[in-house]
Amino acid sequence: MARLRFLWAAALAALLLLPVSRPETPRPAAPGPFGAYVGYGADGVRRVAALGSWLRDEPRVGHTYLPGDVWRNIEGAPDFVRLWARWRRAEPDRLLVLNVPMLEHTEAHVPDAEVRRRLRIGARGSYDVHFRALARRLVAVGAPDTVVVLGWEMNGVTYTHRCEPDPVAWQAYWRRIVTAMRSVPGARFRFDFAPNRGRDAIPWTACYPGDRYVDVLGMDAYDAPRGMPFAEQVTEEYGLRAQVEFARAHGKPVSYPEWGLYENGDDPAYLRGMLDWFARNRPLYQTITDYCPHGVWGCRGNPRSTAVYRSLMRS
Repeated sequence: MARLRFLWAAALAALLLLPVSRPETPRPAAPGPFGAYVGYGADGVRRVAALGSWLRDEPRVGHTYLPGDVWRNIEGAPDFVRLWARWRRAEPDRLLVLNVPMLEHTEAHVPDAEVRRRLRIGARGSYDVHFRALARRLVAVGAPDTVVVLGWEMNGVTYTHRCEPDPVAWQAYWRRIVTAMRSVPGARFRFDFAPNRGRDAIPWTACYPGDRYVDVLGMDAYDAPRGMPFAEQVTEEYGLRAQVEFARAHGKPVSYPEWGLYENGDDPAYLRGMLDWFARNRPLYQTITDYCPHGVWGCRGNPRSTAVYRSLMRS
């Protein structure tokens, strides 16, 4: 019996000396392909690289906008698109995202009656020539796979290419543009339908032009209105959850061409919420708007949010 007690005690002591295995704390999932809007033209291209140095992680997504003042600029100024195409071609896994206005005088506060008239002209095909010219230019400079964010924030009131004055004409016009650009030999564009988060002037679902003409279901999702926490931004009518559910029902990936701080100031909870949302929903891409008041790199007025962004983007 004494011998048995000795053996038992020895075995117990050996077990106590074994290292204890504890489950590792899971690392947060990465928020997927990312970039930022950091400027137009050559300055924007340079700043993408500088953002990567700051993060110690190179952005794979370049995001810029065509000027919407006159048609010749909506057709894509050659030097402008060539610079961004060169950036895209430098690495095979890069993605170029280009916001394309649907009408000239994009931010000129054109009255509803005139917007309606122009949308109907576009729906008849009178503006197709401008979009074929843009498509040919993008193909020629080596950016035939550009993601085209066409007529963004159409459910709001900011832009001349807004939907609310005539949703039926707006949908028909979108389909004309997509058809015109796809008709150019060599084109492999993806078209991103990107409303504002929430209802705004009209439910964005009322503007949706149909699955054949949309490749990506985007959303511009700033931290607004004042006092609305991130959880409510997810659950509100036509909010983030509605976007993801609509995209799944229609077999489309999601994207976030514009997001960032806004009416709630330096709001690290919003940054955490958005980056977690990206990690869970795996968008095709997400690009923060990085100028004041929205930004976290180019805007020094949001130090707490900046710290959260820099930390979680490195995870």
